[in-house]
Parts: sequence; structure tokens; C-alpha cells
Amino acid sequence: ALINGLSKIPTHQKKMVYLCQLLIRIEKGKNLECCFENDERISPLESALSFWTLLEREEIKLEKLHEDIRRLIQIQIIAVHMENGYFKEAAEVLERIFTDSETEKPLRVKLATVIKSKDPYVPLLQTFSYNLLIHKIKSYVELFMKENETNFLIQAATKQVESKGLGATALQNRTVNVTENHKWNLKTKQRFVLSIILLRDMLGRDRMQNCCLNVDFSLVWMYIECLLGLNSLQNVEKHGDALACGRRRQRWTYKEDLALKSGIREFGVGNWAKILVHGDFNNRTSVMLKDRWRTL
Repeated sequence: ALINGLSKIPTHQKKMVYLCQLLIRIEKGKNLECCFENDERISPLESALSFWTLLEREEIKLEKLHEDIRRLIQIQIIAVHMENGYFKEAAEVLERIFTDSETEKPLRVKLATVIKSKDPYVPLLQTFSYNLLIHKIKSYVELFMKENETNFLIQAATKQVESKGLGATALQNRTVNVTENHKWNLKTKQRFVLSIILLRDMLGRDRMQNCCLNVDFSLVWMYIECLLGLNSLQNVEKHGDALACGRRRQRWTYKEDLALKSGIREFGVGNWAKILVHGDFNNRTSVMLKDRWRTL
């Protein structure tokens, strides 16, 4: 999009750009300190609403789902402000996100009443919750994936989340399938590498912990290199064995416990990625450190 200009790329790729922009804003939706726009008053969800509008313009066959998601985003924009005690800002946002159309008037009036009550736990906000918004967004993404089956990044990311950490066997099977069934050219490999780097950087180790995903990206990266032909099949087997060993429970040594306690003193509870990097641990992950600290 940067090279060719967003207006020149095909429609399905344009939808992908909009969808990625939408998802990262939904993910940050409850964090009002996070800003995606030049105007700092614009919350992540209000910014997400603008990209949802762009997605709606690209297709017309999902009118009911579009309407549900738009309503949920609008309600949650107000709900998040109220949960944080920003009632004045909620009233200002209400003026920005609603048009003068008659169809939106009933919801606008209800939300205005909710803001005046200064009660973030009213039935309207609880019924049309953030969890429901996430559920509807996931439904939309699933439909998008069915229409764009060649979109490897979203499919891979979804499988990763659903499995919460792939085992060695599954990864080895995927390696074989890619090797036998797909003759990737250099351009495809480069795009795949960039996609995975983007995915890794967007999630990050700390974010992965917050999402409760037991993933060690250093091991995942080894398999990505194997998929791209950067390592031999012998390395696949070697790293497969390493991953299998890493997944088996192994007793914590006294030395590792000392390293964990030392890391806690230096970096504080919760900074597991930093502790992992600076400590002497035997095939541990950030999640393992967190679990061990809870046990101690």
C-alpha cells in the first residue's frame, strides 16, 4: 500500500488492510491511553469505527452482521469511557460518532440517557458487552477467511491462537506439506517472512502472556526458517526433539529458582520476558517462569 498507493491495490487486499487496522484497534479498545490518530481525543474504538465504515463500503451482503458490529462498537466506545469515569468525554464522543439519521436516533437517545446516569453498569452496556463485540468480530473474520482461503497469515494466526502452542508433530507435518505441495518462489518467501515478523512484533512476548498463549517464539521462528528452506530437514528433526523436550514437564533446579528470584528483584513481577533473557534457565518459556513464581 505504501509503494503503490492504497487506492490502487485490489479490493480484497484493501479489505485486508482495513481488517488488520480494525483488529489491532479492537484489541487495544479498552486502553484509552493508546492513540492511533493525530487527534488524541480519538479512542482506539472510535478509530476502529472509522475502519469498520470503510469495510462496510467494500461489501453489502452482510448487512445484519455489519449493523450488529457497528452498534456494538458505538455502545462500547461510550461504555469504555464511562468505565474509566470520563463522563464528559463520553458525551463529547456521542456527538462525534452518531449521524443525524433517523435510524441511529433511538440508540443515540438511549446512550445519552445512560451517560447522564453516570452508571457504567446499566443493562444496556452489560447486554451489549465487549465480549459480545469480540464474538461478532470473530464471526466476521471467519467469513472473511472462507472468502480468502489463500490468506495464509490470518489462517496461521488463527490456528496458532486456537491450538495455544503447536506441538512438534503438527509443525513437522506442516513442514512436509509445505515442502511437497507448495513450490514457493523468492517473492512469496519474502512476503511470508515479513508477515510473520509483523505478527510476532504486534503480539510481542508480554502480549502473548496477557493472552494466555503458551508460545515460545524462538522455537516457532526455528520452524519458520525450516519452512522457508533456511534450515535442513535434519534441523527440523533436531528442533522438533527440542520442542518436544521443552513441552515435557522438567523439574525446576535450585539454581533456576535462584535465577528466577534474582530476576524478580531486578525487573519486578510480570516482566517475565526480561527475566528469561537475563537469567540462566534450561529450555524455559516466559509462561513457565510465571507459573513457577506463582508456585513459589
